[in-house]
Amino acid sequence: MTDPVFRQLTGSEAPLFRSLPDPGLVGRAITGVEYRTVAEGGDYRPEWSWVALRDGTVVARAAWWAGPDDREPLLLNWFDIAPGEEEAGAELLRRAPWNVEYEVIAPPGWREDPVLRAAVESRTDAAAAAGMKRLVERLTYRWTPDLGLPERPGRLEFRPEPDDDVIFDVLRRVHAGSLDAHARHAIEKSGLDLAAQEDLDFFRWCPSPREWWQLGYDPAGELVGIHVPAHNPAGPCVGFIGVVPEQRGHGYSYDLLVECTNMLAETGATFIAAATDQGNFPMAAQFARAGYPVVTERINLV
Repeated sequence: MTDPVFRQLTGSEAPLFRSLPDPGLVGRAITGVEYRTVAEGGDYRPEWSWVALRDGTVVARAAWWAGPDDREPLLLNWFDIAPGEEEAGAELLRRAPWNVEYEVIAPPGWREDPVLRAAVESRTDAAAAAGMKRLVERLTYRWTPDLGLPERPGRLEFRPEPDDDVIFDVLRRVHAGSLDAHARHAIEKSGLDLAAQEDLDFFRWCPSPREWWQLGYDPAGELVGIHVPAHNPAGPCVGFIGVVPEQRGHGYSYDLLVECTNMLAETGATFIAAATDQGNFPMAAQFARAGYPVVTERINLV
């Protein structure tokens, strides 16, 4: 058997990327997204798409993603391997020049299905062999109007906050004792400032109005937390929900989530995407209470 050849695509080679037979059990395919280049009206750029070829046949493929205005990839979210080609897949990731997070998308309860479990683990094992480590597993949600709009509890007053310095300070406070793995990862690297800055950068990156960012206050006028309704490149989403430490234990994350949901619905959203860590049981409970069904599970490796 000859050694595989690893290379990025050229502009006309999207059909080569798509030539790898794959049942579409995991990955972006299960969300209804096809691999298409920007020139084809899709999300992917040939120069950020790599293949491993053995005797001219694709045995592994990977595509990195970013927003339309980004100059570098932000995420690896398309990675497939032919049966028995796990080492080729790992070597493909080793050779690619980007050190960004890898997100594996799987159906809910994938561990209970041997076929799904094998599909997930072949990818995560190859990523681990390439030097990546599992950071967190997450639940993703999708609210639609037919599910009913959760009623506002009326416990909090919400105000837009135009000062980014105030928002930054609130984010620092929210991340103290955070259950969010990405925030904890940032804090371990460089402290609360990095965690707050990463969130602020994400809010600015989203193509949605700045005036949507709101702070919530209790009847005494004390700050409770922040919610950020947003649009990412795929559409409306719950950008952020956070409660400051001294206000935790009162279920205020539900109030923030409901306000966020109602605001997006009032703008005409026909769906709202959201996510939280599987280990963030309080927030997962609030999504369930607000009527958000789980649509996928995601494994994030760094």
